[in-house]
Amino acid sequence: MIPRLFSWLCHSLPQTSELCLRPAFRPFSSNSSALAGAKGHTPKKQRPRYRDPYANKHAEARRAANIARQVVLRKERAAALGDPIRGLPTPFLESFDTALPLPATASAADLDLTPESADDRNTTTSTPDSEASASAGSKSNTLSRPDPETPLLNHFLTPPELSAALSTSHALTQPLASAITDPSLLSRANSAHAAAHTNASEALARILSLSNASSRARTQANTQRCIETFGRHATDTFLRPRPLTSYELNPDVVTDKKTPRAGKDTGSSEVQIAILTAKIRILADRWEGAEKNDKVNKRNLRLLLHRRQKLLKYMARKERGGERWRHLVGMLGLTEATWKGQIAVEDGERVGGGVVRV
Repeated sequence: MIPRLFSWLCHSLPQTSELCLRPAFRPFSSNSSALAGAKGHTPKKQRPRYRDPYANKHAEARRAANIARQVVLRKERAAALGDPIRGLPTPFLESFDTALPLPATASAADLDLTPESADDRNTTTSTPDSEASASAGSKSNTLSRPDPETPLLNHFLTPPELSAALSTSHALTQPLASAITDPSLLSRANSAHAAAHTNASEALARILSLSNASSRARTQANTQRCIETFGRHATDTFLRPRPLTSYELNPDVVTDKKTPRAGKDTGSSEVQIAILTAKIRILADRWEGAEKNDKVNKRNLRLLLHRRQKLLKYMARKERGGERWRHLVGMLGLTEATWKGQIAVEDGERVGGGVVRV
């Protein structure tokens, strides 16, 4: 419908003429040339800035040197962090393969456990707790070398139990002198009995030896060794406890007494880390061997690595720099990559930053 304002104009125009009062439609175009042409001028093409070819070559050389240096630094950082799966080889770590005990662990000087004086550890007010820790520290100065490991046998037997059983069987199977009157027959029976007892002892030694045991039996023996080596019921005799904090040394603060330990220590962080390290070594050997395509083994290895990493982070926060921490890291050969950065078990090669792709 035509607006009324322009009705007079429409009636005054001839019938043949056509008048369109609508605005002209201009199609949208993102082309700059079309817009420039509509404005009535063409854009000028910018001339590239001149650069000296000699300077360009120098810039490319510096860029290539920077990239090469970054690759070298990345490899150096990865080597400094170490292997997050195996760590550094140590005698105790290599003994997991045979589950045979070591003659004696290193002394306090070998493990970098230099004792401090009681005055350096407790410089604040003297309390019964601080005196107890000082007495424990003075006791650790005299016990610089722990006892050697007790050799273990298969089926959870110990050498004293085996020797007691052999002596009992020797006494029970010995021929009776009252039943044999002939001295020659008695000596012949005694020699046969001694030979049979020797053969039985050798057979039992081969049966109970962990070198001939299964992988499961060696894992159980290594678990017992970790408990005896890193359990606080054993390490408290030659390692000093963690220094008391200012909150614990405050006489106005009443802290709850800890429940005394019943039996051996099997739940502390260092014991669990040692047990996980023994299991990780077994899974890593299988993964690098014939079972490299075992996806379940790969998943179990990843779970154990991350579980050990969490425990190491907790212990580093609580015991970092202490004797328990240095004792654990020195015996198991743990590196910073075991608790720092990202640990990813994937197909490929190991890259920097603690990321491992196996």
